[in-house]
Amino acid sequence: MSSLQLAADYLLYRKRAFNLHGVHSPFIFDLYHNVLMHDGHFLAYDRVETLRETMLQDNRLLQVTDLGAGSKMLKQQQRKVKAIARSSAKTAKYGQLLFRLVNYLQPQTIFDLGTSLGITTSYLGEARKEAAIYTFEGCPNIAKVACENFSQLGLKQVQLIMGNLSDTLEEQLQQIPQLDFAFFDGNHRYTPTMQYFNTCLKKKQEYSLFVIDDIYWSGEMKRAWQEIKQHPQVMQTVDLYHIGLVFFRTTQPKEHFTLNF
Repeated sequence: MSSLQLAADYLLYRKRAFNLHGVHSPFIFDLYHNVLMHDGHFLAYDRVETLRETMLQDNRLLQVTDLGAGSKMLKQQQRKVKAIARSSAKTAKYGQLLFRLVNYLQPQTIFDLGTSLGITTSYLGEARKEAAIYTFEGCPNIAKVACENFSQLGLKQVQLIMGNLSDTLEEQLQQIPQLDFAFFDGNHRYTPTMQYFNTCLKKKQEYSLFVIDDIYWSGEMKRAWQEIKQHPQVMQTVDLYHIGLVFFRTTQPKEHFTLNF
């Protein structure tokens, strides 16, 4: 998608978005006040950001197998670790939001659909040491670096699942009783995104949260986001521009929120 279209989408988002005083749902109000807009500091932030800085200085050259939509910035098959860290990892703002969401909801089983170097996964792991965390990566060389990072941070509860997500996701879902939290960052195209979403629905529960990354990244992702919002099992959504939050709470009315973040 062109930079002009992205800018137009962002301006439209800003026009629609509102702040805390415009939220009438008690659950979303509490989420916005205590999680989205929380400005306190956690020591885990420092640990993960120190890891990020290390990755941004890492000159190792990796042979990359890219099974997703790919990077808009990186097209070559050989990439330096620091280039991958610069283009693929979620920014500190959104990594720390994921940390706070997990810390707030306390999920037992977490899926991270798209490991990369493990920076975002590390935020999830730091937030919930007691959870079972499964992170999925298609490139063996990138997965090796991610596992080194998990070991360095002592995230023993994180299990990396290697292979094509279209194959490994269904297999891993069969091994768990329910899916409490999922971050969808594995393939920024319409068909795979909807495939992964519908597959994960089989194990969602009343209080699950699915987080969809880059909902305005392309026309395909915008289409997927609109379809997800209208899904009959989806009850509440929150549009934060760079990510979308999807809830399934049947005790509350179906509502869609666009919030400033």
